[in-house]
Amino acid sequence: MSRIPTAVIAALTLVVGFAVAQSTGVRALGGAVLLAGVAWCAVRAWRPAGAARTLAVVVIGAVCFVASHLLAPYLGAWPSVVLVAAVLGVATWLLVDHRTSGLLAQS
Repeated sequence: MSRIPTAVIAALTLVVGFAVAQSTGVRALGGAVLLAGVAWCAVRAWRPAGAARTLAVVVIGAVCFVASHLLAPYLGAWPSVVLVAAVLGVATWLLVDHRTSGLLAQS
C-alpha cells in the first residue's frame, strides 16, 4: 500500500487549517491544525529528505501562510488559500516526495 505523498498533506494543512479557523471562528484552532500538519510533515520528511530540505519546506510553508494573508484582499480568502496551498504542494513534492520516491516505494 502506498503512502499519501507529503505534498498532499502539506497542501491540505493550509486548506484545512483555514477551513477550521473560518468555520469555528477560532483562529487559534486553525493555527493548531497548521502546527499539527507542519509537525507531521516535518517528522515524515526528515529522514528521507534530510534536514535542509525539510527546513526549506517548513520555511516555504510559512511564506505561503503569510502570502495567503497578503493576497486575500485582492483574490479573496479562499482563492488565496488554494493558490498558496498549490504552491506549497508543488514545492514539497519537488523537495521531498520527488527526490525520495524510490525510498518511499521501498518502505
